[in-house]
Amino acid sequence: MSDARWLEIDAAVASAIHHFAGAAEIFDRFPTASGTERYLVEMAFMHAMQAAHTSLENALLRILELCGEEAPTGRQWHADLIRRAARDVDGRPAILVGEVAEAADETRQFRNVAARSYDNFNERKAAPAVAASRLLAHALPKAIARFRQAIDP
Repeated sequence: MSDARWLEIDAAVASAIHHFAGAAEIFDRFPTASGTERYLVEMAFMHAMQAAHTSLENALLRILELCGEEAPTGRQWHADLIRRAARDVDGRPAILVGEVAEAADETRQFRNVAARSYDNFNERKAAPAVAASRLLAHALPKAIARFRQAIDP
């Protein structure tokens, strides 16, 4: 049976997984892309990474709300959100742990590149974000399921 409190969280997680996987697939097209096709691949990749990380943030914000926590505020709220999700807070276990938390921070940093430095895209420098994207597409469902089980057995 479905728990309605998790409907939007599950949808945001599914969206993040979809876009992280899609971003990695698009990135795999770089070696053969040139000219206009290269431009399309770059833009699609950066947009997919933005959509993926934004979906992850939406899921984390909804989880905080479910747990009765205020969302981080201020200029650094994106980084603060990932840091908070990666640690225990007032009896709530960490939402993201280990390499999943590290990958989420990597995609956060890349999302900033995609939003502000799109004219300076560097395929080689994007490789760590792609690796993080692949990891999140695979490991995020287990991470969220582990957290959900911990707070809603």
